[in-house]
Amino acid sequence: MKRLIKKILREEIDKSDKHYRMLDIISDHVQLPYFESMEGLTIYDKGDQEYIMGKILGNDIRFEYDVDDDIRFEYDVYDVQGVMVFEGDSGGYDDKGNMIYWEEEYDGYWEKREYDDKGNEIYLETSNGSWWKYEYDDKGNKIYYEDSNGSWWKYEYDDKGNKIYVEHSYGWWKWEYDDKGNEIYLETSNGSWWKYEYDDKGNKIYEEDSDGYIDDNR
Repeated sequence: MKRLIKKILREEIDKSDKHYRMLDIISDHVQLPYFESMEGLTIYDKGDQEYIMGKILGNDIRFEYDVDDDIRFEYDVYDVQGVMVFEGDSGGYDDKGNMIYWEEEYDGYWEKREYDDKGNEIYLETSNGSWWKYEYDDKGNKIYYEDSNGSWWKYEYDDKGNKIYVEHSYGWWKWEYDDKGNEIYLETSNGSWWKYEYDDKGNKIYEEDSDGYIDDNR
């Protein structure tokens, strides 16, 4: 692919539509850390890098390196100017490519993140004092959530990864499933419940709830 990219970029010095179509394709192959990945694909031109980062981040991007070689992105969002500053490839990301820190230059707002060994985000903290904590099981399912506002959630799953129980400070929810993974029963701590049946193709053919509603297409 590198050879093809070199050929296209060499032929399209004037950056025609074909050139940008090629950059669109390249955008799908760029991974964290973004700039090392682009250079690995022989993308060195600043304008091309800005175009690709714009495709990835969904904004019009302009960037430059500051005196500490930190990468500064400037972009417009809904006509409001903002600046996102990454501390650099080493400071902004861990060795697995997860973003662990970023800061806005103008107002000093920052976010810090922590991850488990599988790359799941387990902690997020911001400069305004807010924080979020997460826990996951061995299969990557979220089993616990807590935040600085005092909110918390607990989750349980069956062997197939279906959510079967969720608990919060103000209540709980329970689910049951058939052998094909279709939800057949839902119950909540306030006494409400729903029952479902499906045909062989997975289409819902029966529904009933605790309020007396019935939709029977069996």
